[in-house]
Amino acid sequence: MPPELSVADPPLSPAVDQTPPTVPAGRPARRWRWIPLLLVALAAAWAVPLAGHALHRDWLLPPVVLIATASVLRGGRTLLDRLMLALGLLLGLAAIGGLIFPIWPWGMRPVPLTGVALTALVLAAATLRRRPRLPRPGWADLFPLAGAAAMVLYLRQPWQRATDLADRLTVLGTGEDNWRHLALFDAMSRLDGYTFVDPAAAREQITAQLIYYPQGWHLITALLDGFLTPTAPRADDLVAHYFGWTIAGFGLFTLVLVWAAQRLSGPIHLLHRTVLTVVVGALVLGTQLPRLLHAGYPTEVLGLTLTVLIATLVARPVPGTREQVVLLCTLLAAVGFSYYLFLPAAAVLVLCWVLTHWREALRRWFTVLTVGLAGAALALIAPLLGVLRAGQTEALVIGSSQAVEGWRALIWLGGIVGVALLVQIARADPAWRRWLLVCVVGAALPLTIAQINTDAGVTPGYYFVKGTHLATALLIVGTAAVVRLLPVPRPALSWRGVASTTAGVLAAALTMTVAVALCGVTGWHRSLLVVDEQTWAQRWVHQDLTLPSRVAWVCADAQQRYPEVPGTTTLVIDRGPVRSYLISLCLSALHGTTAATDPGIYSLPFLEPDRTDIIVRRVAGPIRFITSDPKGERRVHRMLRDEPALRHRLSWVPLTVPECEVAPSDEPPPLTPETPTPDPAEAACPLPR
Repeated sequence: MPPELSVADPPLSPAVDQTPPTVPAGRPARRWRWIPLLLVALAAAWAVPLAGHALHRDWLLPPVVLIATASVLRGGRTLLDRLMLALGLLLGLAAIGGLIFPIWPWGMRPVPLTGVALTALVLAAATLRRRPRLPRPGWADLFPLAGAAAMVLYLRQPWQRATDLADRLTVLGTGEDNWRHLALFDAMSRLDGYTFVDPAAAREQITAQLIYYPQGWHLITALLDGFLTPTAPRADDLVAHYFGWTIAGFGLFTLVLVWAAQRLSGPIHLLHRTVLTVVVGALVLGTQLPRLLHAGYPTEVLGLTLTVLIATLVARPVPGTREQVVLLCTLLAAVGFSYYLFLPAAAVLVLCWVLTHWREALRRWFTVLTVGLAGAALALIAPLLGVLRAGQTEALVIGSSQAVEGWRALIWLGGIVGVALLVQIARADPAWRRWLLVCVVGAALPLTIAQINTDAGVTPGYYFVKGTHLATALLIVGTAAVVRLLPVPRPALSWRGVASTTAGVLAAALTMTVAVALCGVTGWHRSLLVVDEQTWAQRWVHQDLTLPSRVAWVCADAQQRYPEVPGTTTLVIDRGPVRSYLISLCLSALHGTTAATDPGIYSLPFLEPDRTDIIVRRVAGPIRFITSDPKGERRVHRMLRDEPALRHRLSWVPLTVPECEVAPSDEPPPLTPETPTPDPAEAACPLPR
């Protein structure tokens, strides 16, 4: 076996990328011969999006921009490497662009966006003297793609079983936060940018609680959704598109994890690539990570994806210092706009790269200084607004019932991967030492939050668990160190080759079997990394959709029977204040009226009749109650009888709910960020098909 050398990306070819072609002696230099080619490229940059729009093929434009961006970059050994780097760069630029889109006249329209992007690429290629070039595709590119595709097909099964809007709302209703993310996703399409750029205008479109919320995921998905649906989608389509982007985001997260593990491991045998893909996929399914789908946390998924990309570039940098700095700082800014809880860890990782590559940084000091300062300033915009204007640090002291699973991930995965990384450090490849540092930084985030919780007199909770999600993702990538310890099959030209191949195949099969079994993927054994018998992935995939939940049924029926009335605030009164809150939240997201319903939903007691009385006092203007419970209907009648002056602005419409086949449980407790919404099986009603 040849000695293992550094597997960093190969250096750029000076003849192609650094110096202009020489001019033969005695022949006059044609300094301007590249101008016609540049003009043709600039014309094509606008002809392509115009043609795509004319042919109603706008959905092809994002892949064109991705491939064009990858052809200008020079980092990456494989085609997938190049595409992943280009994707990270474009995600970061799109997140930054959310500051500009509300200002310039075209918003997020597909043709201007694509034209400007391709024009910028043409000018960048001309400035850097780079011809479009891509690595050849190889077998190594297929493993991450296959793993991500399998994950998406598996996790979208509940949606395939959902036959109507009520079933789809039942799937999304497993996480209360989905209604707020759905509303913000819808509002981004109308606002063409971040809500905090123009808070006054945004206050008419979205609830005030979301104006300063990190919106990178919502902006990027709304931007991409504009290439699919040039007009605002209906409620059914809105829910379908939101779910599609949520699953796609988790699929991208899985793709990045498998790709990062393979890039970290360097050149390995195809059998080991198979093992690595299976191990990473099993760990994703057997840990807390699928809970992000269950609870409705798409923004955290994007934050994890971006932070893993940063960590991968720190462990295996691209050869060009300028390109490396631009990629790191762009991704860092995107983390700030998307999920800034991970920003401290991401910033420390970027700083570690600067300190360990200080000679290269000094040689390119102007680029490092200017791009670094710009990236840091952009990354701090959303955190400063969220902390100073919205007080978003209160959840630091909120507890969580999943803290045990966070500790399990840190102890079990940290122990196994840590030992393997210590063994790999003895090799010549410095990437293993860097990834050990990456894992230490990732684990330091939840441990620091745990210390803050302990000092505040509470047990490690909400943000601690989210910090362990990042540590878990980084440790999953670190399993590449474990796979590299497996024996390498050799050509079977002798008995030694046969023995080596047999040992390699058996070790690979045993590793995959153990990983799949201990992660609870097959159901033969419960996962060691979760508390319940079922994993979060199994709970998500095997949701019971025989009957829709009461919340979903009432929300879907109210949306279909009672459309939005301009100038009137529509709220739902159902059986119990918590269900009234959830249904009103869902309906306002479908109607796009979260700004109007804000005073009638948030910061109210979960106690009746006080809640209904306060709603009437707080909401200005006409109010329409949709009553799906006889007690709520009688409560409205009593208010109108006792206060006849309310008749000019208070009205109600009935919504008959069929008798439930399963008796409803007692009123659920008030919701907190970690309190699950009521189980659909507790209040399921038959829906007329």
